[in-house]
Amino acid sequence: MQKTFKRLGAIAFALALLYPLAGILVPVGPWRWDERTALDAIGVSLGLTTLAMGIVIVLGTPVALYVSRTSARERMWWQAVLLVSVLLPPLALGILLSLAFGPHALGAVLQRAGLSMTNSPFAFVVTQVYVSMGYYVLGAIAALDAVPKPLGVQAALLGHDPWSVFRRITFPLARLGFAVALSLAWVRALTEFGAIVVTAYYPAGMPVAIWTSLENFGLPAVMPLLIAFLAAALPFPWIVHVLAQRKYA
Repeated sequence: MQKTFKRLGAIAFALALLYPLAGILVPVGPWRWDERTALDAIGVSLGLTTLAMGIVIVLGTPVALYVSRTSARERMWWQAVLLVSVLLPPLALGILLSLAFGPHALGAVLQRAGLSMTNSPFAFVVTQVYVSMGYYVLGAIAALDAVPKPLGVQAALLGHDPWSVFRRITFPLARLGFAVALSLAWVRALTEFGAIVVTAYYPAGMPVAIWTSLENFGLPAVMPLLIAFLAAALPFPWIVHVLAQRKYA
C-alpha cells in the first residue's frame, strides 16, 4: 500500500511537471503558418547550435579534464570562473558581449578579419558558446569526478597514453554524465533569447522568430513555431540520454 501511494505521488508530480504542455491544446484561433519564416528559423537554430556544441565539446572537454585533476584550491577558482558565466543574466551577457567585442575593443580586430560580432552567424555562434560553455564544463567535471581515479593510474602504468585512458576507461564510465552536460548545454544554447536578441537579432533563430511573431501577429502565428521549437529542442537531449545509458560495447 505504501509503495502504491509513493507511486501515485510520483505520477502526480510528473503530471504537474508536464502540465504546461497542455497549453498547446488551448484554442487561440486559426493557426497562422509562415513556412519560410519557420524553416529559416529552424535551419538557423539547428545548424548554428550544432556548430556551437562542437566548439563547446572541443574546448570544454580538455578544460574539464584539467580541472578535475587539479588541487582543491585551484579547482575552487576554476569553478568560480565557470559559475560567473552561468549566473550572468542573459540580457546583461548580451550587452557585455556587444561592448567587449565592439568596435572600440576586440571587435575592431575581428572586423578586419571579416568577422562581425553584430547580427551575423559568427555573433550567433559565439554568443551560444558563451551561454552554454559553463553548463557543459561543470557537468563534465561532475561526470569525471564519478570515475575512480585509481583506474586511470593503473591503465597509465600498463602503458596506455592519456588519450587511450580517456577513450577506453574514463569516457565509458562517465558517458552518462557527459550526456547530461551536453544536453544541458544544447538546450541552453538553442533556447537562448536574452543574449542573442542583443548580439544576433539577425539571422533570426527560433526564440527570436517566436518573439517577433508574437509581437506582430499574436498567438495564432506563434503556435506553429512553438511546436517546431519543441520538436527541435527536445529530441536531441532525449536521444543522447538513451544512447548514453546503453551498455558500452
